[in-house]
Amino acid sequence: MAIQQLVKFHVGDEAFGIGIKQIFQIIKPQEIFKVPNTPPYIEGLINLRGKVMTVFNLRKRFNMPEKENDEDTKILIVRSGDYLLGFIVDNVTEIVRVQDEDIVETPSELQSFDKRFLTGVAKVGEKLILLLDPEKILTPDEELQVIELIKENEAKVTS
Repeated sequence: MAIQQLVKFHVGDEAFGIGIKQIFQIIKPQEIFKVPNTPPYIEGLINLRGKVMTVFNLRKRFNMPEKENDEDTKILIVRSGDYLLGFIVDNVTEIVRVQDEDIVETPSELQSFDKRFLTGVAKVGEKLILLLDPEKILTPDEELQVIELIKENEAKVTS
């Protein structure tokens, strides 16, 4: 009986989880290098100890109302393929241990959320945690755009 550990966080009213092994770091919001002509959900680039990465606003990506950053706001640095991506989230609440059998496919009744971003749903007591797949946050075309964005702006962000 395997147990998965998830980092649980919130965006709007929704609770999400990402496997702890995919989380590189959790940081406070910091100065973000704005890049013109990018989709609205891309906040820009940050330089984290010499690594340049794209930061996404998950509220905007999920078409949720915008919210100012506050003391609870965090940036999850997540491994996605060969890259590190930053996801701005409203708060990070806990590490949750979930039995494999409590993880199910995303129910078809879930109308309030775009299911293409999810790998499934974890049942924790009476609550559901939507399991976010960092590799599905971007379409293949968007991923190429992000790679170009980093290449074009890396020198500006690291100087």
